[in-house]
Amino acid sequence: MTSARPDRESDIDDDVEPLDEPEVRHAAVPDPSDEPPESVLTVIIAGGANLAIAAAKAVAGVLSGSAAMLSEAAHSFADTTTEGLLYTALRRGAKDPDERHPFGYGKESYVWALLAALFTFVAGAGFSIYRGAETIAHGEDAGDFLVSYIVLAVSAVLEGTSLLRATRQVRGQAARWRTTPARFLRLTPDTTVKAVFLEDSAAIVGLLLAAGGLVLTEVTGDSAWDGVASVLIGVLLLVVAFVLARANVSLLVGQSVPRRLHQRLRQELAAVPTVDRLDQLLTMQLGPDDVLVAAKVDFDDEATGAEIEAAADEAERRLTSIYPSIRYVFLDPTRGRARRPPR
Repeated sequence: MTSARPDRESDIDDDVEPLDEPEVRHAAVPDPSDEPPESVLTVIIAGGANLAIAAAKAVAGVLSGSAAMLSEAAHSFADTTTEGLLYTALRRGAKDPDERHPFGYGKESYVWALLAALFTFVAGAGFSIYRGAETIAHGEDAGDFLVSYIVLAVSAVLEGTSLLRATRQVRGQAARWRTTPARFLRLTPDTTVKAVFLEDSAAIVGLLLAAGGLVLTEVTGDSAWDGVASVLIGVLLLVVAFVLARANVSLLVGQSVPRRLHQRLRQELAAVPTVDRLDQLLTMQLGPDDVLVAAKVDFDDEATGAEIEAAADEAERRLTSIYPSIRYVFLDPTRGRARRPPR
């Protein structure tokens, strides 16, 4: 038995206290009509800011000869490409199910998000570490530091604007689910907003590292400091890329819903009339806003076909009231083990 749900919601935290009352459940449910446009706008703002910043950093890096500035330019160019991939993830993942893809295209969003993480790893981190190591080993001629400082200041304003937008979205969605922003970021299946938030946060840290490298190079006259800053920026990008890649791989493989939510769904199914026992419950995240639930259910032996159908409808109603992101419910009537005749 299956059910399809047109609405789409956000994730829920397995560390959030169980939502026991119906009014509390619905109070914690975000407005589905706001979320996809919000994520798209967040990605567009981040992409536009990164493109402008990348061009400015590249010019400043060439004029100053700073390895850290060139690394920051590579960082911003990588982020710009990443935002393009994330935008593709949002659009492709939102396509409606069809005959060839009956469960929709939600998992495709994780493919594009994974490619974005890998691009950050290769283009951003690789170039930064290489450029920094080369500067440490061979040195570099210092150019105009003032240009670099101005570009870093402007970049901080633009990156801060993008980060503020991402932070507002994270806090808003976390508040709707009555959890903390950190827990929301850890457990949400929406890896797009997670990527934008982490990349913008890394960008601010990278700007501080680049500024520190420039200041130390100007004060000491030793360009090795600039190289060290470049290497640290590369390591920072490696960490971000690893976190995002791991999250997307887990979701691509077939990640279940959080543990506490899983237990709550089990309790609700077991409490449905005519259900004697729940033998097995499986859940899988089909996309950022879609969940599949499958269960082996031992119904009362005396239940009629009509009663079992009514129980299936009741099960669907109960599960979606707890977590509206549940889009498909499959119930497999299974004879209880204790009642099976001996072979």
